[in-house]
Amino acid sequence: MSPMRQLALDIGLAPVPTLARFFAGPNEAALQHLRLAVEGASGGALRSCLPVYLWGEAGSGKTHLLKAVQEALRTQGVRVGWMQASTENPPAFDEDWAAVLLDEVHLYSTGQQAAAFNWFVNATSPATGAPRWVLAAGDLPPADLPLRDDLRSRLGWGHVFQLHLLDEPARRAVLRQEADARGVFLGDEVMDYMLKRFSRDLGSLVQLLDRLDSFALRTQRAITIPLLKTMLETE
Repeated sequence: MSPMRQLALDIGLAPVPTLARFFAGPNEAALQHLRLAVEGASGGALRSCLPVYLWGEAGSGKTHLLKAVQEALRTQGVRVGWMQASTENPPAFDEDWAAVLLDEVHLYSTGQQAAAFNWFVNATSPATGAPRWVLAAGDLPPADLPLRDDLRSRLGWGHVFQLHLLDEPARRAVLRQEADARGVFLGDEVMDYMLKRFSRDLGSLVQLLDRLDSFALRTQRAITIPLLKTMLETE
C-alpha cells in the first residue's frame, strides 16, 4: 500500500462514538442517565448497577450510545463485556468486568441468548464482589422481544428508555457535526441530496458519509454531488 493510500485511509477513519457527540434531541433523558452512570467510574466501580435497556427504531442512536459508554469506561480503565448480533462465540463471563453491554438483542441466536442470560445473572447476582451494570439495546420494547422468557423479563427489570428518531433539522445538525469531526466540508447541496435520496435512518446516513469521506480522500477530490454519484456507480 502506498504512503498516500495509507494516509488517506488513516485520515478517513470514523471518529470513535462518544457521549459528547451524541445529538440527543428528544432523547435527552436517556443521555443524561448514561452520563451519570459512567461519570467518575474508577477501580471497576460504577455509580449505579440498576440495568438499563434502550429501544427504538434503527438509526435512533442505540449502538452509538452503547459504544460511547464502552469508550467512556475504557478511558477510565474500566473493563466491560460486549456482545452484538455478529458475536459468533461469546466468551464466558469475566469477573473483572464492571459492566456488560448487549447490543442488537432482538437479533440474538439461541446460543447468544444463553450467553446473554448467563452474563446478566453473573452481573446482577455475582458470586463475588459488588453487582455489575447491564446496559442493553434492541429495536423492540422488552415485552415484545423474540427472546427466551427469562432473558426478556430481565431486560425489563430496570430503567427502560425509548429512543426516538431525530427530525430533519436535527439530522442535518448531526451530519454537520459528523462532517466537522472528520475534517470534511459538507456543502448544503450535498446534504440536501443525501437527505432527499437516501434513508432517513441516521446510522445509514453517517455510514454513507464515511464512505464518501474515504472515497474523496482516495480520489483527492472535494465532496460534491457528482462525486457522490460517481462513488455509488463505482463501489
